[in-house]
Amino acid sequence: MIDFTVVICTYNGENRLPQVLDLLLIQDQTENLAWEILVVDNNSTDKTKEVVEQYQSKSPQTYPKIRYCFEKKQGIAFARRLAINEAQSPLIGFLDDDNLPEKDWVYSAYSFAQLHPQAGAFGSQLKALYEVNPPENFHRIACFLAVVNRGEKAFRYDLLERWLFPPGAGLVIRKQAWLDCVPEQPFFTGVAAQSLQNKGEDIEILSYLRKKGWEIWHNPQMKVNHLIPSSRLEKPYLLKLLRGIGLSRYYTRMLQISAWKKPIFTVLFVVNDLRKLIFHYVKNHKVLNTDVVTRCELELYWSSLISPFYSFFKT
Repeated sequence: MIDFTVVICTYNGENRLPQVLDLLLIQDQTENLAWEILVVDNNSTDKTKEVVEQYQSKSPQTYPKIRYCFEKKQGIAFARRLAINEAQSPLIGFLDDDNLPEKDWVYSAYSFAQLHPQAGAFGSQLKALYEVNPPENFHRIACFLAVVNRGEKAFRYDLLERWLFPPGAGLVIRKQAWLDCVPEQPFFTGVAAQSLQNKGEDIEILSYLRKKGWEIWHNPQMKVNHLIPSSRLEKPYLLKLLRGIGLSRYYTRMLQISAWKKPIFTVLFVVNDLRKLIFHYVKNHKVLNTDVVTRCELELYWSSLISPFYSFFKT
């Protein structure tokens, strides 16, 4: 019986994977844990598989076992679904290939799950490691790159406002909760190679858990450093990211709304998004061509406004 599975979903991660694997192989307080590392290769074209094989061959430890599997369908949702099916433990911790866990991350995750058996999912405390300094006003959109500080006290997301969830980076999910709640075919396929069009997969998954009554927690003892390369601070990338998030908003909002209330909330959301868009443009139109953050916010508001139509045609 495996106690804990760490899943790393990666696309062309040959240069990023070693740093994550090295940190996992020196985890503290895991001597009495039977655990595994499962690398899910989401149709990479580089030497990702060879990197994993090198670690498999030189790892003398019984635990963690390092395993590799390949998912041809590109999209983080497909990679995670394969990981759920392949994982041999009831607890699954998801790390991206740019997530650097602290040395007690595995132990902190496993221990928290034992203390909270009704927790279907719980998120980590994330700290950004920027390759280059972001703009001074970057804090206004930093949360969309999973740069969030939720504090040093544990709390339950499911007791707070309905649209607040932990980030997907460093998220631990109870396998049974996923199998009970998450459909085989998700609405959002998530990030796929260079596409950011189908964002919203994290909120979709956690919304299903919340609706079925599973607790969703913030665990500040699980600390992860999130690498933010300079390419993710460039205007084209940020615009695509905010566009994808905006387009996902109608569907993720409706996941938390009763069927009879959806027409009412649709009107309310459209009116509110239109108000935000107009106010933002009037206030900031003079700097939209020079201020990256302000331009990205406009993209978010516009994409959110048209997201009902996007969801309709996508279905």
